[in-house]
Amino acid sequence: MKLELTVDEVIEEYIGSFGFSQLIHVFLVSLAWVFDSQNTLVTIFSDAQPSWTCNGGGSWCDPGSTGSVCQVEPGYWEWVGGNGSSTIAEWGLVCDRKFRAGVPASLFFIGSLLGSAAYGYLADSYLGRKKAMLLACLLTSITSFLTSLSPNVWIYALLRFSNGFVRSGIGICCLVLSTEVVGRKWRGQVGQYGFFFFTAGFLSLPLIAYPNRKSWRNIYKFLSLLPFLYSILILPFVSESPRWLIIRGRNKEALQILNNLARLNGKKALPQNLTISNSSSEGPVSAKKSLWGARWAAKRILTVMIAGFGVGFVYYGIQLNVENLSFNLYFTVGLNALMEIPAVFMGGVLLSFMDRRLLTSASAYIAGTSCILCVFLSRKSTGKETAKNSWAQLTIEAIGFMGASTAFDVLYIYCVELFPTNVRNFAVSLLRQALMLGASIAPLLVVLGRLSPYLSFLVFGVLAIFSGLVTMWLPETRNSPLYETLEQQEEEEKLTASSDSEIELGKH
Repeated sequence: MKLELTVDEVIEEYIGSFGFSQLIHVFLVSLAWVFDSQNTLVTIFSDAQPSWTCNGGGSWCDPGSTGSVCQVEPGYWEWVGGNGSSTIAEWGLVCDRKFRAGVPASLFFIGSLLGSAAYGYLADSYLGRKKAMLLACLLTSITSFLTSLSPNVWIYALLRFSNGFVRSGIGICCLVLSTEVVGRKWRGQVGQYGFFFFTAGFLSLPLIAYPNRKSWRNIYKFLSLLPFLYSILILPFVSESPRWLIIRGRNKEALQILNNLARLNGKKALPQNLTISNSSSEGPVSAKKSLWGARWAAKRILTVMIAGFGVGFVYYGIQLNVENLSFNLYFTVGLNALMEIPAVFMGGVLLSFMDRRLLTSASAYIAGTSCILCVFLSRKSTGKETAKNSWAQLTIEAIGFMGASTAFDVLYIYCVELFPTNVRNFAVSLLRQALMLGASIAPLLVVLGRLSPYLSFLVFGVLAIFSGLVTMWLPETRNSPLYETLEQQEEEEKLTASSDSEIELGKH
């Protein structure tokens, strides 16, 4: 007699919701977040505006009182650390050319936006999650190395665009590969677990950048090694998603992977008469058509993308904006990275018992309120008041960043649960595009923040609060199953909604 079960039922009944095999799988997959983070945030150091000093140190030229190199004649001042310390120093991206400094970072995020669409399609259709991540890792390594050889700012900006495009598949595939092999109760925690590695990459940047503070090119050369080593040494041991294999009709391979997971968890082999149900009638190749063709799904993804635009703008903007705080750059970046650890930890704990919608909105509100408070602490002051305001601003900025980080992480998990398998990667890629679109504008605001910190913090605050409000229009997904197709999800959600209505009527 044939035994037909869904992947969710096989995981819950025969493999285990989250055992040793899933732990190893999630760990190996999540390592890729490290260099995804490094390549995204490296411009905090490579494109930073270094301090400068006067030649000869004469009293006639005081950087503290003069304020800007634009007020000093060329040849009478020099960059601390030399011209190779950053792209701004090497190519003179100051004064009338200051807005060129924000172009490479903006193009990186625009590349990420376009790349997310490409990888979302490839990972849902022809390549699958694992091969798409292999492609992303190898190309990230190549483009990162080529970036270190840039002869001018325009080639540098083009290579940053290319790097953003090719690395965009890493985060998408990491998240989906991790969450598709665990039970429904562990999806949120597993997604958050991956973000610990993103934080580790962020935290490693000051440690990599400080020894190479006189050569921004060496930073990129070092960063190019990690994804290459990961591709050849670790990724071969990662399994493809059994859900994707089922959707593609490769049931035998999917059953073999599920059997391996069960054995590593100390479980018995799967029953010989087991077959995996596949209710997909359209396949992932038409994911784009399916997602936009279903009215409820189109409205849902548009809401997710609008919220994602604001969250991405604030999350990356606050990180890039650290140079506009009155603190040592390496210290401030390290502090922000450390603040991501409690954000990820609390997010994982809160996801186990708190509604996704409420948690995302509350985190966005905290980020927005903190940024607006920073506006009032950005005013000019002197003496002890300056130091007091600087510490207060740094503390509130760190709290705001923690809120933005939580909203960013939870929104990814939320998106995974909002859509079925045959369009899930495509939906996550659309969220990624919205996040990157917001992030692509943030560097230009950071450059403007060098002239007016009040404005940058105000815009960050307003957008964060707006994103929190938009999220409230989404349905709740806590403890809901992962559906396989749009038709199945629409039907099941209608049944759940009608059941809830009957229960409510019964109470009254």
